[in-house]
Amino acid sequence: MSTEQPQVVKAGPTVPETSARTGVDEPAGNAPTSGDGGSDAPTAARSGDGAPTPRPADETPADRADKAAAAADSKVTDPKATADSKVTDPKAAADSKVTDPKAAADGKTAADKAAPGEKTAEDKPGAEGEKGKDASDGETKVKDEPPRDPFAAFGPEPERPLTRPRRVGRAIGRFLVHEWTLASVGSIVLAVLMTWPTLQYPLHTLPQDFHDPALQAWQMAWSGHILLSDPTQLWDSNTFFPERLSFAFSDTLLGYAPAGMIGEGPNAAILRYNILFVLAHALATFGAYALVRQLGAGRTGAIVAGVAYTYAPWLLAQAGHLHIVSNGGIPLALAMLARGHGWSLAHGYRPERRHAGWALAGWLVAAWQLSLGFGIGLVFAYVLGLIGIVTLAIRLGRRIRHWRVRRPFGTRMVLADLFGGLIFGATGILLSLPYFEVAHLHPEATRRIEDLEAYAPPPSGFFIAPMESWLWGGLHEDVRAGLRWPAEMTLLPGYVLYALALAGLFFSIWKLRHRLLLLAGVLVTGILAMGPNFFGGTYTYLPLFNYLPGWDGLRTPGRLMLWTTLLLGILAAGAVSALVRRVNDIADTRVTKRPGVLLRLVTLVPLVLVLVEGLNTTPHPVVPPQPQAMRTEPGPMLVLPFNLMYEQNVMLWTTTRFQQVVNGTSGFQPARQTRTREAAETFPDQASVDYLRELGIKTVVLLRDELLGTPWQSAVDLPVDSLGIEREEIGDTIVYRL
Repeated sequence: MSTEQPQVVKAGPTVPETSARTGVDEPAGNAPTSGDGGSDAPTAARSGDGAPTPRPADETPADRADKAAAAADSKVTDPKATADSKVTDPKAAADSKVTDPKAAADGKTAADKAAPGEKTAEDKPGAEGEKGKDASDGETKVKDEPPRDPFAAFGPEPERPLTRPRRVGRAIGRFLVHEWTLASVGSIVLAVLMTWPTLQYPLHTLPQDFHDPALQAWQMAWSGHILLSDPTQLWDSNTFFPERLSFAFSDTLLGYAPAGMIGEGPNAAILRYNILFVLAHALATFGAYALVRQLGAGRTGAIVAGVAYTYAPWLLAQAGHLHIVSNGGIPLALAMLARGHGWSLAHGYRPERRHAGWALAGWLVAAWQLSLGFGIGLVFAYVLGLIGIVTLAIRLGRRIRHWRVRRPFGTRMVLADLFGGLIFGATGILLSLPYFEVAHLHPEATRRIEDLEAYAPPPSGFFIAPMESWLWGGLHEDVRAGLRWPAEMTLLPGYVLYALALAGLFFSIWKLRHRLLLLAGVLVTGILAMGPNFFGGTYTYLPLFNYLPGWDGLRTPGRLMLWTTLLLGILAAGAVSALVRRVNDIADTRVTKRPGVLLRLVTLVPLVLVLVEGLNTTPHPVVPPQPQAMRTEPGPMLVLPFNLMYEQNVMLWTTTRFQQVVNGTSGFQPARQTRTREAAETFPDQASVDYLRELGIKTVVLLRDELLGTPWQSAVDLPVDSLGIEREEIGDTIVYRL
């Protein structure tokens, strides 16, 4: 290092420092302060050991420049001092930092190496002046570093950003554990178990018997087949030849037509029926669960209501009537409509929860339910109409009384109700037209009061279980024997359901006025279910039967028990939900978890009891196999024996070719079919052959194994040469070609 003293060059007129906050010039002796103003105040100079050195109050910038030059010449090599001498401003660092090693050895700074005539950082006004820094003084500053957390290494690992597969997996996981996913899957699993062994041999057996289920299996197959081949012939089915509109002789299950488009033949029809039979139970459970949840009950209470609604003992006698079992669209549509309009039993009307999409979906589900048949769909339509009238009346009354309070309804909601209501109404009108024409063409199809009396249950029927009930069927056998038509008169919804509903009148989450309304609904629907057996029905059922359009087509008033069961389930859900709340309150106050778990298990006791009452012993007979002739012979055809015991099987056997057949059965027997039945009793003889030829029949099939005890028992051995017809044996059948 050179011993020569460096020549100190005096700087020219210095640029006044500016304030970072106001931009007003400050005296040179007053350094700007750091902190809120955003400018950094120069810190005190430090000695070699890092201790701060006091600064004279009258020190000028020129003096500080001399000291900086002397410091650069002395070559401070102590690391601690070097660390303390770091500057925070880049331009100030360029003024005070030695950038060239050789220049540092000669004691020269970066400012000394500047070219002649070039302005150094000391001469340039810039960001330092705007920030209140004096870069020309060469002062060193200390960089403030936050203290390190000694426990940072023990913290959790930062969450990694989600990749697309992880986002998809997380969305799937949330979907699988969602309440409605669990409710759907649980309803299906429960339906499979509670209807077992329906799916044990789904290609060969049918629940209850093979009469009405075979008819309804044919109905679904026919609707799917004809909608794909010739939709204009939907109502003129291949049965009851040559009658018109024969598809409207019974409830059509038209809503299941998409399923009927899959597969062909009797085996496919039987499989389709069994699958839809199980799914209908699942939908009923899910729909009732959704409705009670929307009304404000808890999960446990909703499950109890759903199970009680679906597996009530009286419904076990309806296992052979898929159009009655398929009632899940009723509570589901009501749940969607209530959700869309922001209404619940527990909270009333909440405009902020309205959703036009849910309301429209509710109307569509209601229209689908109506397409399954008017047996229960007609009453559902009138209930929806009654709800609409009451809702409009209440809203109009509140608008008049509280005319200053604005109660929004929304344009979208109005459009959804208008559009959905039109779809529902159009569905009902279009489906009813063929039935009205059938009633005109066949006066024998009109129900009479005598028909009602044959099927109407007595008051004791509400406490009698059908023979299909596993728990009560055997115990009620004696009292059931005194009923004229036990299948339609045993209306026990469940003793457990009665008890829970009774408890719900006194201990419930529902308000008192709602409980009283539910009780009134139970009593009214129960009275209507008795038909003319409640004081003659003069002021109850008969006015509806005589004056409401379509009501005279209902011959089984006991099926109104469906509404009684639903209302009892809502009352029961209120009691169970109140029990669950009370148990949760008690459990939360306990120290240990064991008592809490035991208390919560107590809330499942009502569910278990309802399930036990819903167990069944429903038979599942094997369906007679399809004769070979039904797969090969054309129509129009008559299959003998021609009686009600085999008509449904014949209808099912036609699902391979859908050839026209005279055979068929429904809620009434057309007059022409009665005449044909009488004329065919002497077949084969000249009179019967002539009558059948005149009717248009080309083929007659005798089921050899089913002729015992029928008028056709001896027909097998009768000669036919003189009749001008052909006779051929095909498998188990004898085929006559006219």
